[in-house]
Amino acid sequence: MTRVLLISGSTRGGSLHTAALRTAARHAAEGIAADLYEGLVALPAFVPGEVYPPSSVSELRRQVTMADALLISTPEYAGSLPGSLKNLLDWLIDGGELRGKPVAWLSVVEPGVDDGARTSLESVLGHGSARLLRPACVRIPLDMATIGADGLITDARLHMALQDMVHALVRSLTERPAAPQPSWQAHSSVYPVVQRQDGPGFPRGAQLPPWARGA
Repeated sequence: MTRVLLISGSTRGGSLHTAALRTAARHAAEGIAADLYEGLVALPAFVPGEVYPPSSVSELRRQVTMADALLISTPEYAGSLPGSLKNLLDWLIDGGELRGKPVAWLSVVEPGVDDGARTSLESVLGHGSARLLRPACVRIPLDMATIGADGLITDARLHMALQDMVHALVRSLTERPAAPQPSWQAHSSVYPVVQRQDGPGFPRGAQLPPWARGA
């Protein structure tokens, strides 16, 4: 069973972002347990190095630790993340829960509307050493009219996008990240592979290229 924690960056009751994540929880595929985090409003202001955090923070950290991955959908406020979501992420970074945690984002607005928020989100996740699952990140523009009386999104496009997202997320969880290339193998479109100085040199008597002669 793959556990995904859904986090909305909005504190507004009728939020489109929260509705989209609520829909994701309701229509989770078989083998996926998707839970919507509902404690954003109750989180206190972040206190660096807090030894005995409030119970709401401890519960947040527990849910994140138990999750195999996080899915975040957030609006943009004043060109960046909502303060409430940044506060949540600060608590997680301070506690180390984001380190290596797979994370994807879901955008429900038109391109250009939330670029500042997404850029800020990815930057903060990077500071927390989270693992951004880009293949699982999806944009599907919606409008408020797609929210039904039950608080779920009625647009079938979102349902299909969520299925694709979940499949990509599961694949990303099972794939091993590529090993980093050794620093001594510097590739470029101009120069060939630069060999280590302690490795095999050029054959005796070979004509050295200008870059190897220090020219």
